[in-house]
Amino acid sequence: MGNSESEDPLTLAIAPPPNETPEQRTAREFAEAQAKKVSDEIDEQLRKEREGDKKKKKPVKLLLLGQSESGKTATLKNFQLTYARREWSEERASWRAVIQLNLVRNVNCILNHLNQEMAGYVEGHHSDGSSDEVQIVHRKAKALPPLKFREHHRLLRLRLTPLTRVQQDLERKLGEASTEVHTTPFMTAAPFEHTPNNRRALQEFSINSNNGWKSALVKLRPNRPTRPEVGEDQRKPQDIEDDVAEILDASKDDIKALWEDSVVTELLNRRKARIEDSPGFFLNDAERIASRNYQPTDDDVIRARLRTLGVQEYRFVFDSGQTVGQEWRLYDVGGTRSSRSAWYPYFDDVDAIIFLAPISPFDEKLAEDRRVNRLEDSYLLWRSVVSCKLLARTQIILFLNKCDLLQAKLQRGVRIRDSVPSFGDRKNDLGTATRYFQQHFKDISKQHSPISRPFYMYLTSVIDTRSTAVTLGAVEESILREHLRHADLIV
Repeated sequence: MGNSESEDPLTLAIAPPPNETPEQRTAREFAEAQAKKVSDEIDEQLRKEREGDKKKKKPVKLLLLGQSESGKTATLKNFQLTYARREWSEERASWRAVIQLNLVRNVNCILNHLNQEMAGYVEGHHSDGSSDEVQIVHRKAKALPPLKFREHHRLLRLRLTPLTRVQQDLERKLGEASTEVHTTPFMTAAPFEHTPNNRRALQEFSINSNNGWKSALVKLRPNRPTRPEVGEDQRKPQDIEDDVAEILDASKDDIKALWEDSVVTELLNRRKARIEDSPGFFLNDAERIASRNYQPTDDDVIRARLRTLGVQEYRFVFDSGQTVGQEWRLYDVGGTRSSRSAWYPYFDDVDAIIFLAPISPFDEKLAEDRRVNRLEDSYLLWRSVVSCKLLARTQIILFLNKCDLLQAKLQRGVRIRDSVPSFGDRKNDLGTATRYFQQHFKDISKQHSPISRPFYMYLTSVIDTRSTAVTLGAVEESILREHLRHADLIV
């Protein structure tokens, strides 16, 4: 009994069976040799894979940050257009429904203003006795003369009514990413500053968020099998697409007439409704986009507006530029205040950040919080990003975006000092304005960064694909150098 307890269990397990014959021993040793050979081959394969992983290029990770409608997704699309043409070409047709939705929303926005303005009007008469003019009734006197709507305005409203249904159809088709946020429970520009202790839960929340524009485009891929859910439109996707195209084609002349109407132009000016300054503006291309056989161009896709929810990861291998064959991972984030808490988990494993600060909306408010100036929100958000200790050694590149819209606004006579008192009596032109905004962002970075860091800044209009391609070339080189330095490949 004592001898058996002192025996090593492993020795007992591998010991040959008692009373083993020579033939059995030969067979056993052959089987053991074969098993060892297989085991050695597996070990060798694992060793080679480990060595391959060490030699494999680490992907470049780039995070795009900024408030909603700052140009993050347009920047991502410019990267794809410039460096991954094959994937770009495969996705381009999928943007057709998004662009159609953008156009329909442009029209319905005008119709909403028109309906509100005409609500208190009744039919009146010209001095010559004709009765196609409409005059104001039961409305308080205004300094400006009343707008003189005519019968054709009412006819335009009537004939364009089907576009309300088209908008609803397209929004259902595209899902939650097609809607815009107009409220927020967050009172701070950077809710990620106050991260919960349970960081794993936060990371799981952001990674699992998959309702953004990428998910919406997947629904529009051709040959994708679909099964309507309970309560969904039971029409086939192709039937919906055909209905939308038919209604738009029949409406294109009325859309053009509405947009070019002088009374409607005056109405929008009085209401300060600058539709042409908003993302997803396509009214100048209505005749082309509303055509039955419309196919998106590269510029159309860049300008298209579809909201990003959560954090969307986009992977592609560059097929041109200085980093051909290099995998890049770009992270596009939702920019509303309620979306920003999902950013933080991506801060500790990113090579560079492009921060987009639109400088044209210096006189505008956040869509989700009408009390907050958009430029001030960008200042606060920029301060929070550059002051984050987790990003102390991360390269941060600033895009002062929408310079084209800023120039147009200044040419219309809008004065910066009326919304930004600190601008003072400086000259109200593009050069002076961009230098002022640039210096303000630079000062914030210098004052609030945990360590001294270089200040990389570009003046951009990311819907201009040609100039943006030049900017991205410089950005690509800068990011690559930092990426290689962190990988200890250069000194």
